Amino acid sequence: MDESGGSGQPRSGTDEPAEHHAGPATPAPGPTHPDPAPRDDSTTGDPTPGDPTPGDSSATGDSPTDSGDSPTDSDVRPTGSGKDDTVAAGSPDIPPGPAPTPTPDPTHERSLAHSGVTKGRPPRRPKEPGGGLLMGRPFGVPVYVAPSWFLVAALITWVFGGQLDRVLPELGALRYLVSLFFAVAFYASVLVHELAHTVAALRFKLPVRRIQLQFFGGVSEIEKEAETPGREFVLAFVGPLLSLVLSGLFYLAMLGVEPGTVPGVLLAGLMVSNLIVAGFNLLPGLPLDGGRMLRAVVWKLTGRPMTGTVAAAWVGRLLAVAVLIGLPLLTQSGALGSNAEDNVGMDTVMDALLAAILAAIIWTGAGNSLRMARLREHLPDLRARNLTRRAVPVQTDTPLSEALRRANDAGARALVVVDADGEPLSLVREAAIVGVPEHRRPWVAVGGLAQDLTDGMCVSAELAGEDLLDVLRATPATEYLVIEDSGEIYGVLSAADVERAFVKAMARPSASS
Repeated sequence: MDESGGSGQPRSGTDEPAEHHAGPATPAPGPTHPDPAPRDDSTTGDPTPGDPTPGDSSATGDSPTDSGDSPTDSDVRPTGSGKDDTVAAGSPDIPPGPAPTPTPDPTHERSLAHSGVTKGRPPRRPKEPGGGLLMGRPFGVPVYVAPSWFLVAALITWVFGGQLDRVLPELGALRYLVSLFFAVAFYASVLVHELAHTVAALRFKLPVRRIQLQFFGGVSEIEKEAETPGREFVLAFVGPLLSLVLSGLFYLAMLGVEPGTVPGVLLAGLMVSNLIVAGFNLLPGLPLDGGRMLRAVVWKLTGRPMTGTVAAAWVGRLLAVAVLIGLPLLTQSGALGSNAEDNVGMDTVMDALLAAILAAIIWTGAGNSLRMARLREHLPDLRARNLTRRAVPVQTDTPLSEALRRANDAGARALVVVDADGEPLSLVREAAIVGVPEHRRPWVAVGGLAQDLTDGMCVSAELAGEDLLDVLRATPATEYLVIEDSGEIYGVLSAADVERAFVKAMARPSASS
């Protein structure tokens, strides 16, 4: 599935973002922005219940297991000092609290999973994704084998070995060695399926994070979605198409060997298994490749990608119900090739368990695809310029009470510590201000409450949407210095404000759903 899901379907969601440039790493000296552009303060109000499942990564996989790599809420939900606006950093109305620690706390709260670099500096390479045993890097994309693969390989070896015992009883114990070879060859076919998605994604200039072989197939994690429905259709279709081609090649090879030999049995098994992979992934429901193709068709007809996602996700949920009910019924009826009277006892339990697992994977993948689409639809509403708090510059030795008075006079809600030339040095932490009782503020210098600035804590005022989240995820912090492209200080961005705006955006109904 394309990190879209199962055997070769494109999946959306992300896990880890592509590299981005942000603003100047170290802003040039300059006056504090006197009056930042109007901000929508309503976005920083109380969070509205929502389902902020983040992530970008569109991915493709050979089985509907891509949901396991879908970004989780923790990937984008900042947790830093989630105070209400009335207790923002620099606010003179901050209520008293427990006595503060006079030095900056190096273990500050983490707000976003990661954060980024700023414009004007080369982007940092994100941490290499894990996911199991690294097998290689075809086309520069790491391929991992998840621990769950060894479980399914053992299961295939056992089941296929039992079938070989009936077809080739003379093999004896060697049948399990042949079965293990079949399991490895089958997953090699799955890898080829995934590589088809990967090559198509790279051809469309879509970054691919990794390929992972796992319990029910493979997943190609594509970090961006296709820009057009046509590309979306091609990206999803190439996986099943290549599985069909492999099935045909194994059939042609099978014609040249004796049917009752080990090569003949192996080739027949690989032909049938690739045919099943292709057919399963062509089912028209997310997170399968066929669901991505259906989404592309609806997107093309309506002009709305979200409408296509909603339609394909609901078809995927219907498929999950059909698998849960229909697969055991088909097995019991003998329609899959076995005698109905033989399908009793443990076989019945195993069929029901397999159907339940497949149905759960498809249902979960469809829901994740829908949430990811909602996220992408609302991400453009997150703009650093609109969420930034106005800040005032203060010297390191300025008493906190005086700094808050200046902030109050300027209508600012954040403090930036600057040197004698006006160059920013650190940010006064909101949580530290809250911890200083009213009567101690004249005696506490702001420098003792500040956190030193790093390159990742300086972000561009022009960042918005997914780019903004990618940048914040690379350097976890509770506050960030927002600067103009010219290097002037624009203000301070609180991770808590981003979280509230994110939750509020996710809670709004989708325009297409």
